[in-house]
Amino acid sequence: MEMIQQTPDLSDYLAADDVIDHHHPVVRATAMRLAGQVADSYAYAQAAYEFVRDTIPHSADSGDLRVTWRASDVLRERTGVCYAKAHALAALLRAEDIPVALCYQRLLHDDGSGHAVHGLVAVRFHGAWHRQDPRGNKPGVDARFSLDGERLAWVPDEKSGEVDYPDLYAEPHPAVLDALRAAPDRPALWKALPAAL
Repeated sequence: MEMIQQTPDLSDYLAADDVIDHHHPVVRATAMRLAGQVADSYAYAQAAYEFVRDTIPHSADSGDLRVTWRASDVLRERTGVCYAKAHALAALLRAEDIPVALCYQRLLHDDGSGHAVHGLVAVRFHGAWHRQDPRGNKPGVDARFSLDGERLAWVPDEKSGEVDYPDLYAEPHPAVLDALRAAPDRPALWKALPAAL
């Protein structure tokens, strides 16, 4: 799949905002700690990915009802859905000057009752974008950091109406952000998840 930058300016994929708040002390401290344990930016990207994937439980897996969406809150509260975890990973990577885009898939709900948009990121290395899914592993999900072929949580099934969106966003998609900000808890969020972009 050929990915499409929504803005031609690569510096937009390094920017901080209210969601990907990589200037926040919590993000900065986490990034500094992780960077101090590795030799280069490639190793840092993998360490940041594994930190978000493995130490911040997906709230549906852990049963946590809280909804986080700002990167610093995800890191502080140690919980989030796929979008929130993608925001946290984007902030950690941008904090170390690694360009990161937000990207999405349309997937079937686990019970097959419809579709929902799933959030992940793409990192830029070697002059190309490489998608990564920090959602968190569980039985049946084995996502891994990779710059040599994708190791995502899910591969969309076109026959089921699932889609890999090719768009690379510098900021969260408005439909995703609106759902996160409006939800008082995760059950409410589940009802408000966008079904498509």
